[in-house]
Amino acid sequence: MAQEAASGPTQQLTDAGTSIWLDDLSRQRISSGELADLMGNRNVVGITTNPTIFSKAIEEGRGYEQTIADLAAQGMDAESAIIELTTADVRDAARILAPVYEASDGQDGRVSIEVSPELAHDTEASIAQALDLHARVGEPGVMIKIPATLEGLPAITAVIAQGISVNVTLIFSVDRYLDVIDAYLEGLERASAAGHDLRTIRSVASFFVSRVDTEVDKRLDEIGTPQALALKGKAGIANARLAYKEFNAVFGGERGEAMRTAGIRTQRPLWASTGVKDPALRDTLYVEELTAPHTVNTMPFATLEAVADHGDIGTDNITPGFEDAQIYFDSLAELGVDFADVTELFEEQGVQKFVDSWHDLLATVGEALTKAREGVREDS
Repeated sequence: MAQEAASGPTQQLTDAGTSIWLDDLSRQRISSGELADLMGNRNVVGITTNPTIFSKAIEEGRGYEQTIADLAAQGMDAESAIIELTTADVRDAARILAPVYEASDGQDGRVSIEVSPELAHDTEASIAQALDLHARVGEPGVMIKIPATLEGLPAITAVIAQGISVNVTLIFSVDRYLDVIDAYLEGLERASAAGHDLRTIRSVASFFVSRVDTEVDKRLDEIGTPQALALKGKAGIANARLAYKEFNAVFGGERGEAMRTAGIRTQRPLWASTGVKDPALRDTLYVEELTAPHTVNTMPFATLEAVADHGDIGTDNITPGFEDAQIYFDSLAELGVDFADVTELFEEQGVQKFVDSWHDLLATVGEALTKAREGVREDS
Protein backbone atom coordinates (compact mmCIF):
# COMPACT_ATOMS: atom_id res chain seq x y z
CA MET A 1 0.00 0.00 0.00
CA ALA A 2 1.56 3.28 -1.04
CA GLN A 3 1.59 5.95 1.60
CA GLU A 4 -0.46 9.02 0.71
CA ALA A 5 -1.02 12.39 2.30
CA ALA A 6 -4.01 12.36 4.62
CA SER A 7 -7.01 14.33 3.41
CA GLY A 8 -10.78 14.46 3.60
CA PRO A 9 -12.78 13.57 6.73
CA THR A 10 -9.87 12.18 8.76
CA GLN A 11 -7.89 15.37 8.19
CA GLN A 12 -10.96 17.41 9.11
CA LEU A 13 -11.29 15.40 12.31
CA THR A 14 -7.65 16.07 13.15
CA ASP A 15 -8.05 19.77 12.37
CA ALA A 16 -11.06 19.89 14.72
CA GLY A 17 -8.84 18.72 17.58
CA THR A 18 -9.86 15.05 17.79
CA SER A 19 -6.92 12.65 17.68
CA ILE A 20 -7.55 9.45 15.74
CA TRP A 21 -6.35 6.29 17.46
CA LEU A 22 -6.84 2.82 16.01
CA ASP A 23 -8.54 0.28 18.25
CA ASP A 24 -6.66 -2.63 16.75
CA LEU A 25 -3.16 -4.06 16.49
CA SER A 26 -1.53 -7.16 15.06
CA ARG A 27 1.91 -8.35 14.02
CA GLN A 28 0.68 -8.24 10.40
CA ARG A 29 -0.28 -4.55 10.65
CA ILE A 30 3.19 -3.80 11.98
CA SER A 31 5.35 -5.92 9.69
CA SER A 32 3.44 -5.20 6.46
CA GLY A 33 3.80 -1.44 6.79
CA GLU A 34 0.04 -1.02 7.12
CA LEU A 35 0.30 0.82 10.42
CA ALA A 36 2.73 3.30 8.93
CA ASP A 37 0.39 3.76 5.96
CA LEU A 38 -2.56 4.42 8.26
CA MET A 39 -0.53 7.13 9.96
CA GLY A 40 0.01 8.77 6.59
CA ASN A 41 -3.33 8.34 4.87
CA ARG A 42 -5.80 8.07 7.76
CA ASN A 43 -4.25 10.42 10.36
CA VAL A 44 -3.81 7.60 12.87
CA VAL A 45 -1.69 8.91 15.77
CA GLY A 46 -2.23 6.25 18.44
CA ILE A 47 -3.23 2.66 19.15
CA THR A 48 -5.39 0.98 21.78
CA THR A 49 -5.39 -2.75 22.47
CA ASN A 50 -7.26 -5.24 24.62
CA PRO A 51 -7.35 -9.04 25.05
CA THR A 52 -10.05 -9.44 22.38
CA ILE A 53 -7.90 -7.69 19.79
CA PHE A 54 -4.85 -9.83 20.53
CA SER A 55 -6.88 -13.05 20.69
CA LYS A 56 -8.31 -12.41 17.23
CA ALA A 57 -4.93 -11.48 15.77
CA ILE A 58 -3.14 -14.54 17.17
CA GLU A 59 -5.97 -16.93 16.31
CA GLU A 60 -5.84 -15.76 12.69
CA GLY A 61 -2.06 -16.19 12.59
CA ARG A 62 -0.96 -12.82 11.29
CA GLY A 63 2.77 -13.43 11.65
CA TYR A 64 2.96 -15.00 15.11
CA GLU A 65 3.81 -18.55 14.07
CA GLN A 66 7.60 -18.41 14.40
CA THR A 67 7.53 -16.49 17.67
CA ILE A 68 5.05 -18.94 19.18
CA ALA A 69 7.23 -21.84 18.02
CA ASP A 70 10.24 -20.22 19.73
CA LEU A 71 8.28 -19.65 22.94
CA ALA A 72 7.01 -23.24 22.86
CA ALA A 73 10.58 -24.49 22.51
CA GLN A 74 11.46 -22.51 25.63
CA GLY A 75 8.69 -24.29 27.54
CA MET A 76 6.81 -21.07 28.17
CA ASP A 77 3.25 -21.25 29.54
CA ALA A 78 0.33 -19.43 27.93
CA GLU A 79 0.21 -16.44 30.28
CA SER A 80 3.96 -15.77 30.01
CA ALA A 81 3.75 -16.16 26.24
CA ILE A 82 0.91 -13.64 26.05
CA ILE A 83 3.02 -11.07 27.86
CA GLU A 84 5.93 -11.70 25.50
CA LEU A 85 3.75 -11.47 22.38
CA THR A 86 1.71 -8.44 23.36
CA THR A 87 4.52 -6.34 24.79
CA ALA A 88 6.57 -7.03 21.65
CA ASP A 89 3.73 -5.78 19.44
CA VAL A 90 3.18 -2.71 21.59
CA ARG A 91 6.92 -1.97 21.64
CA ASP A 92 7.21 -2.19 17.87
CA ALA A 93 4.08 -0.12 17.30
CA ALA A 94 5.36 2.54 19.71
CA ARG A 95 8.61 2.72 17.75
CA ILE A 96 6.70 3.26 14.50
CA LEU A 97 4.65 5.99 16.20
CA ALA A 98 7.74 7.58 17.81
CA PRO A 99 7.87 10.50 15.34
CA VAL A 100 4.28 11.39 16.28
CA TYR A 101 5.20 11.15 19.96
CA GLU A 102 8.08 13.55 19.46
CA ALA A 103 6.16 15.99 17.27
CA SER A 104 3.20 16.15 19.68
CA ASP A 105 5.36 16.42 22.82
CA GLY A 106 4.04 13.07 23.99
CA GLN A 107 0.36 13.85 23.62
CA ASP A 108 -0.09 11.35 20.78
CA GLY A 109 2.11 8.59 19.42
CA ARG A 110 0.70 6.46 22.22
CA VAL A 111 0.12 2.71 22.32
CA SER A 112 -1.98 1.30 25.17
CA ILE A 113 -1.61 -2.12 26.76
CA GLU A 114 -3.96 -3.41 29.45
CA VAL A 115 -3.30 -4.97 32.81
CA SER A 116 -4.98 -8.36 33.12
CA PRO A 117 -8.75 -7.91 33.48
CA GLU A 118 -8.63 -10.51 36.25
CA LEU A 119 -6.90 -7.84 38.37
CA ALA A 120 -9.71 -5.28 38.00
CA HIS A 121 -10.61 -5.60 41.69
CA ASP A 122 -7.06 -6.08 43.01
CA THR A 123 -5.32 -2.74 43.55
CA GLU A 124 -1.86 -3.96 44.51
CA ALA A 125 -1.65 -6.61 41.79
CA SER A 126 -2.77 -4.03 39.20
CA ILE A 127 0.00 -1.67 40.30
CA ALA A 128 2.62 -4.41 40.15
CA GLN A 129 1.60 -5.56 36.68
CA ALA A 130 1.35 -2.00 35.37
CA LEU A 131 4.95 -1.35 36.44
CA ASP A 132 6.06 -4.63 34.89
CA LEU A 133 4.33 -3.97 31.55
CA HIS A 134 5.77 -0.46 31.41
CA ALA A 135 9.28 -1.80 31.97
CA ARG A 136 8.88 -4.63 29.47
CA VAL A 137 7.69 -2.36 26.66
CA GLY A 138 10.38 0.17 27.48
CA GLU A 139 9.17 2.87 25.09
CA PRO A 140 8.11 6.38 26.15
CA GLY A 141 4.95 6.16 24.05
CA VAL A 142 3.45 3.28 26.02
CA MET A 143 0.29 3.85 28.08
CA ILE A 144 -0.90 1.35 30.65
CA LYS A 145 -4.64 0.67 30.66
CA ILE A 146 -6.20 0.38 34.11
CA PRO A 147 -9.99 0.07 34.59
CA ALA A 148 -11.88 2.71 36.54
CA THR A 149 -13.24 0.26 39.10
CA LEU A 150 -13.28 1.34 42.74
CA GLU A 151 -10.15 -0.78 43.26
CA GLY A 152 -8.64 0.56 40.05
CA LEU A 153 -8.78 4.21 41.13
CA PRO A 154 -5.99 3.98 43.74
CA ALA A 155 -3.97 1.89 41.28
CA ILE A 156 -4.29 4.68 38.72
CA THR A 157 -3.03 7.20 41.28
CA ALA A 158 -0.13 4.99 42.32
CA VAL A 159 1.02 4.26 38.77
CA ILE A 160 0.87 7.90 37.71
CA ALA A 161 2.81 8.74 40.89
CA GLN A 162 5.60 6.57 39.45
CA GLY A 163 5.76 8.85 36.40
CA ILE A 164 3.91 6.40 34.14
CA SER A 165 1.22 7.45 31.65
CA VAL A 166 -2.17 5.77 32.08
CA ASN A 167 -5.16 5.11 29.87
CA VAL A 168 -8.07 4.86 32.29
CA THR A 169 -10.58 2.46 30.76
CA LEU A 170 -14.12 1.22 31.39
CA ILE A 171 -15.65 4.58 32.34
CA PHE A 172 -19.42 4.66 31.97
CA SER A 173 -20.72 7.43 34.26
CA VAL A 174 -19.93 11.10 34.73
CA ASP A 175 -19.68 10.58 38.49
CA ARG A 176 -16.99 7.92 38.04
CA TYR A 177 -15.26 10.17 35.51
CA LEU A 178 -14.94 12.86 38.20
CA ASP A 179 -13.33 10.22 40.45
CA VAL A 180 -10.91 9.43 37.61
CA ILE A 181 -9.91 13.08 37.28
CA ASP A 182 -9.26 13.20 41.03
CA ALA A 183 -7.16 10.02 40.82
CA TYR A 184 -5.12 11.54 37.99
CA LEU A 185 -4.50 14.84 39.77
CA GLU A 186 -3.59 13.10 43.03
CA GLY A 187 -1.16 10.92 41.11
CA LEU A 188 0.46 14.00 39.63
CA GLU A 189 0.82 15.56 43.08
CA ARG A 190 2.64 12.46 44.28
CA ALA A 191 4.73 12.31 41.11
CA SER A 192 5.80 15.91 41.59
CA ALA A 193 6.73 15.24 45.22
CA ALA A 194 8.82 12.28 44.03
CA GLY A 195 10.71 14.47 41.58
CA HIS A 196 9.13 13.25 38.32
CA ASP A 197 8.79 15.66 35.42
CA LEU A 198 5.02 16.21 35.11
CA ARG A 199 5.40 17.24 31.48
CA THR A 200 6.18 13.64 30.51
CA ILE A 201 3.08 12.16 32.18
CA ARG A 202 -0.02 11.84 30.04
CA SER A 203 -3.41 10.29 30.59
CA VAL A 204 -6.66 9.71 28.74
CA ALA A 205 -10.03 8.88 30.27
CA SER A 206 -11.79 6.29 28.12
CA PHE A 207 -15.56 6.69 28.01
CA PHE A 208 -17.46 3.80 26.44
CA VAL A 209 -20.15 4.94 24.03
CA SER A 210 -21.97 2.25 22.00
CA ARG A 211 -22.31 -0.10 24.97
CA VAL A 212 -24.33 2.59 26.74
CA ASP A 213 -26.80 2.72 23.88
CA THR A 214 -27.09 -1.07 23.74
CA GLU A 215 -28.33 -1.36 27.32
CA VAL A 216 -30.39 1.83 27.47
CA ASP A 217 -32.10 1.02 24.16
CA LYS A 218 -32.99 -2.42 25.51
CA ARG A 219 -34.77 -0.79 28.45
CA LEU A 220 -36.49 1.74 26.21
CA ASP A 221 -37.76 -1.08 23.99
CA GLU A 222 -39.23 -2.76 27.08
CA ILE A 223 -41.14 0.42 27.90
CA GLY A 224 -42.25 0.60 24.28
CA THR A 225 -44.06 3.95 24.29
CA PRO A 226 -43.49 6.48 21.48
CA GLN A 227 -41.72 8.74 23.98
CA ALA A 228 -39.39 5.92 24.98
CA LEU A 229 -38.64 4.79 21.44
CA ALA A 230 -37.83 8.37 20.43
CA LEU A 231 -34.93 8.32 22.91
CA LYS A 232 -33.19 5.30 21.39
CA GLY A 233 -29.65 5.60 20.05
CA LYS A 234 -28.90 8.79 21.97
CA ALA A 235 -27.76 7.82 25.48
CA GLY A 236 -24.10 7.17 24.66
CA ILE A 237 -23.62 10.51 22.94
CA ALA A 238 -25.51 12.44 25.63
CA ASN A 239 -23.43 10.77 28.34
CA ALA A 240 -20.18 11.61 26.55
CA ARG A 241 -21.27 15.22 26.10
CA LEU A 242 -21.90 15.65 29.81
CA ALA A 243 -18.47 14.14 30.49
CA TYR A 244 -16.91 16.68 28.11
CA LYS A 245 -18.75 19.44 29.96
CA GLU A 246 -17.01 18.33 33.18
CA PHE A 247 -13.70 18.09 31.31
CA ASN A 248 -14.06 21.73 30.28
CA ALA A 249 -14.94 22.74 33.82
CA VAL A 250 -11.78 21.14 35.24
CA PHE A 251 -9.21 21.66 32.50
CA GLY A 252 -10.59 24.70 30.69
CA GLY A 253 -10.41 28.40 31.48
CA GLU A 254 -8.19 29.97 34.11
CA ARG A 255 -7.93 26.82 36.24
CA GLY A 256 -6.72 24.81 33.28
CA GLU A 257 -4.21 27.45 32.34
CA ALA A 258 -2.84 27.45 35.89
CA MET A 259 -2.49 23.67 35.69
CA ARG A 260 -0.59 23.87 32.43
CA THR A 261 1.69 26.55 33.83
CA ALA A 262 2.49 24.11 36.67
CA GLY A 263 3.34 21.43 34.12
CA ILE A 264 0.10 19.46 34.46
CA ARG A 265 -1.05 18.02 31.15
CA THR A 266 -4.70 17.79 30.21
CA GLN A 267 -6.25 14.35 30.74
CA ARG A 268 -8.15 14.14 27.48
CA PRO A 269 -11.48 12.32 27.16
CA LEU A 270 -11.18 9.31 24.86
CA TRP A 271 -14.29 7.99 23.15
CA ALA A 272 -14.09 4.19 23.11
CA SER A 273 -16.50 1.54 21.84
CA THR A 274 -17.26 3.78 18.85
CA GLY A 275 -18.18 1.04 16.40
CA VAL A 276 -21.92 1.30 15.80
CA LYS A 277 -23.74 -1.89 16.80
CA ASP A 278 -27.28 -0.93 15.75
CA PRO A 279 -27.61 -1.22 11.93
CA ALA A 280 -30.35 1.40 12.06
CA LEU A 281 -27.78 4.03 13.05
CA ARG A 282 -25.24 5.75 10.79
CA ASP A 283 -21.96 3.82 10.92
CA THR A 284 -19.98 7.01 11.60
CA LEU A 285 -22.36 8.36 14.26
CA TYR A 286 -20.08 8.10 17.29
CA VAL A 287 -17.30 9.92 15.49
CA GLU A 288 -19.30 12.70 13.87
CA GLU A 289 -21.31 13.54 16.99
CA LEU A 290 -18.29 13.47 19.32
CA THR A 291 -15.89 15.73 17.46
CA ALA A 292 -14.39 18.48 19.63
CA PRO A 293 -11.02 19.95 20.63
CA HIS A 294 -8.80 18.05 23.09
CA THR A 295 -10.46 14.67 22.55
CA VAL A 296 -9.42 11.25 21.27
CA ASN A 297 -11.57 8.81 19.30
CA THR A 298 -10.26 5.25 19.15
CA MET A 299 -11.92 3.43 16.28
CA PRO A 300 -12.13 -0.12 15.03
CA PHE A 301 -10.64 -0.38 11.55
CA ALA A 302 -14.06 -0.65 9.87
CA THR A 303 -15.23 2.56 11.56
CA LEU A 304 -12.03 4.36 10.56
CA GLU A 305 -12.57 3.36 6.94
CA ALA A 306 -16.21 4.44 7.06
CA VAL A 307 -15.21 7.85 8.41
CA ALA A 308 -12.56 8.23 5.70
CA ASP A 309 -15.10 7.30 3.05
CA HIS A 310 -18.18 9.31 4.03
CA GLY A 311 -17.68 10.99 7.40
CA ASP A 312 -19.42 14.36 7.85
CA ILE A 313 -17.10 16.16 10.26
CA GLY A 314 -17.82 19.42 12.07
CA THR A 315 -15.57 21.51 14.31
CA ASP A 316 -17.33 20.99 17.67
CA ASN A 317 -20.39 18.79 17.81
CA ILE A 318 -20.25 18.33 21.57
CA THR A 319 -20.38 21.72 23.31
CA PRO A 320 -23.60 22.93 21.62
CA GLY A 321 -25.30 19.76 22.85
CA PHE A 322 -24.72 20.21 26.61
CA GLU A 323 -28.25 21.41 27.34
CA ASP A 324 -29.91 18.80 25.14
CA ALA A 325 -27.83 16.08 26.83
CA GLN A 326 -29.15 17.09 30.25
CA ILE A 327 -32.71 17.23 28.91
CA TYR A 328 -32.22 13.73 27.52
CA PHE A 329 -31.27 12.28 30.91
CA ASP A 330 -34.14 14.12 32.58
CA SER A 331 -36.45 12.43 30.05
CA LEU A 332 -34.92 9.03 30.81
CA ALA A 333 -35.56 9.55 34.51
CA GLU A 334 -39.17 10.56 33.84
CA LEU A 335 -39.65 7.24 32.02
CA GLY A 336 -38.27 5.34 34.99
CA VAL A 337 -34.89 4.40 33.45
CA ASP A 338 -32.38 4.41 36.32
CA PHE A 339 -29.14 5.38 34.62
CA ALA A 340 -27.11 4.83 37.79
CA ASP A 341 -28.28 1.23 37.77
CA VAL A 342 -27.37 1.00 34.09
CA THR A 343 -23.81 2.21 34.68
CA GLU A 344 -23.29 -0.15 37.61
CA LEU A 345 -24.35 -2.99 35.34
CA PHE A 346 -21.99 -1.71 32.62
CA GLU A 347 -19.01 -1.83 34.94
CA GLU A 348 -19.80 -5.34 36.13
CA GLN A 349 -20.43 -6.59 32.58
CA GLY A 350 -17.51 -4.66 31.14
CA VAL A 351 -15.02 -6.24 33.50
CA GLN A 352 -16.51 -9.70 32.94
CA LYS A 353 -16.40 -9.33 29.15
CA PHE A 354 -12.70 -8.50 29.30
CA VAL A 355 -12.10 -11.39 31.71
CA ASP A 356 -13.85 -13.70 29.24
CA SER A 357 -11.70 -12.29 26.44
CA TRP A 358 -8.59 -12.83 28.55
CA HIS A 359 -9.57 -16.48 29.04
CA ASP A 360 -10.15 -16.78 25.27
CA LEU A 361 -6.68 -15.35 24.70
CA LEU A 362 -5.17 -17.81 27.18
CA ALA A 363 -6.91 -20.66 25.37
CA THR A 364 -5.84 -19.40 21.93
CA VAL A 365 -2.20 -19.04 22.91
CA GLY A 366 -2.20 -22.28 24.89
CA GLU A 367 -3.54 -24.16 21.87
CA ALA A 368 -0.97 -22.52 19.59
CA LEU A 369 1.87 -23.48 21.96
CA THR A 370 0.62 -27.07 22.10
CA LYS A 371 0.43 -27.31 18.30
CA ALA A 372 3.93 -25.89 18.00
CA ARG A 373 5.30 -28.47 20.43
CA GLU A 374 3.45 -31.28 18.67
CA GLY A 375 4.83 -30.08 15.36
CA VAL A 376 8.36 -30.28 16.74
CA ARG A 377 7.75 -33.84 18.00
CA GLU A 378 6.36 -34.91 14.63
CA ASP A 379 9.43 -33.52 12.82
CA SER A 380 11.92 -35.14 15.18
